[in-house]
Amino acid sequence: MATRVIVLQSAALDRLSDEIRAKTSVIYQSALPPAERAARREDHFEVCVMSHLREIKDPLRAAFASRLLPPSSRIRIIHAGRALEPKWAEAARLEESNNKRYCWVDEQSHESALQLLSRCRLLVMSSTMEGGANAIAEAVVCGIPVLCSDISGNVGMLGREYPGYFRVADTQQLADMLYRAETDAEFLGRLRECVHNLKDRFSPKRESASWRQLLQ
Repeated sequence: MATRVIVLQSAALDRLSDEIRAKTSVIYQSALPPAERAARREDHFEVCVMSHLREIKDPLRAAFASRLLPPSSRIRIIHAGRALEPKWAEAARLEESNNKRYCWVDEQSHESALQLLSRCRLLVMSSTMEGGANAIAEAVVCGIPVLCSDISGNVGMLGREYPGYFRVADTQQLADMLYRAETDAEFLGRLRECVHNLKDRFSPKRESASWRQLLQ
C-alpha cells in the first residue's frame, strides 16, 4: 500500500520484488564523531565491539578470535553493550575471567561509546543479520576501519569491494584478519583509506538531502 519504501543500505534492494524495488529509496543513516576524541593507547592495539549481547549479534566472536592470536599480539577487545538476557552477562563475565584480551564494559552512554570507538584501531561487527548497522556509520565518520561479517546488511553499507569482510562465525579467519591489521601497515592503511572514502555517505548533509529529494 505504501507509495514509497525506505531501506537503510543498498543490498536491501536485492531482497525486494521488482514492484517494490521500483518505489524504494536508499537513505543511509548519518552519524557524527564525538565532540572530543579520547587519547589512543600505545601499549595495546584496542579493538572495539559495539553491540548488545544477543544471539543475532554473535557478540563474543571477536573475543573467541582473540584467543587464537600469538602471544606477541598486543590486541585487546573492548566490548560495549548491554546483555539482553542473564545468560549473556554470565557468558561475557566467564570470557573475561578466561581471556586476558577481552574486557566487557557493559552498556555505555552514546557519547561514551563514541569516545571508546574513536580511540580504538578497529571495530568488529560479527552479526549474523543486520538491516543497516548504525555502529558502522559511526565507525566510518570516526575514521575507524571495520572488520565485519560478509552479510548483505554490512555489504550494503560498505560496498562489495571493501576488503574487511570475514565469513559469518569464522573465528579463525577473523583472528587472521585481526592479526594482519595489527602487523601489516599496508592492509590497515587500505582499510582506513576505504573508510575515509565512505565518510560522505554517512554525513548529516547527505541524509538531509536524501530525505529532501524523496519528499519533494
